[in-house]
Amino acid sequence: MSGILELLNSPMGKQIISGVSSQTGQSADKTGSLLSMAMPVLMGAMQRNASTPDGASGLLGALSGKHTGGILDNLGGLFEGGVDQSVTNDGAGILGHILGGKQPAVENALSQKSGIDAGSVGQILKVAAPILMGVLGKQASQNNVSDANGLANLLGGMSGAAQGSKEQSLIESFLDADGDGSILDDVAGMLLSGGGQKKSGLGGLLGGLFGK
Repeated sequence: MSGILELLNSPMGKQIISGVSSQTGQSADKTGSLLSMAMPVLMGAMQRNASTPDGASGLLGALSGKHTGGILDNLGGLFEGGVDQSVTNDGAGILGHILGGKQPAVENALSQKSGIDAGSVGQILKVAAPILMGVLGKQASQNNVSDANGLANLLGGMSGAAQGSKEQSLIESFLDADGDGSILDDVAGMLLSGGGQKKSGLGGLLGGLFGK
């Protein structure tokens, strides 16, 4: 099972980066850099969300229903002439569900780290979220994921490849963020209490960001 950052380095990943950059008018380099930070954040948020029975049930339902991976079968068509409003509306719904009230702070932190304005970051995330769900849907189908344990293993496996330097740059992006202080407190708390638990992957480090 390949990690989400490996996906971004694949031919499909290059197509996604190119399509998303043309959608927002940002350079492919900046877009690729942003997605390499943002995708693990979204993965971590999904892991957090799926750690409750209701959250796991909801995500499993989405992966076996609306988000089975069909979006990946025609990426050229997805980006040709601009991404359809229904896709970005879907992305907005996904982001609202997994990030909740943290969404503006997450977008601002990613904006500061990537050098892309927060408005464009928001647009990029709205396109990235349905694609990420499609990737998860395909993986869930291929691995016969049908329960919360299988889902946790799937999310953990795809997040695990994001450890190391990417993890560090992600944490720095939140430490650099201007916000109301709450998200910074969460990060400081994670660094003080859970910083040594690298084996749990990005989801463990991000745990505090998405609330208890």
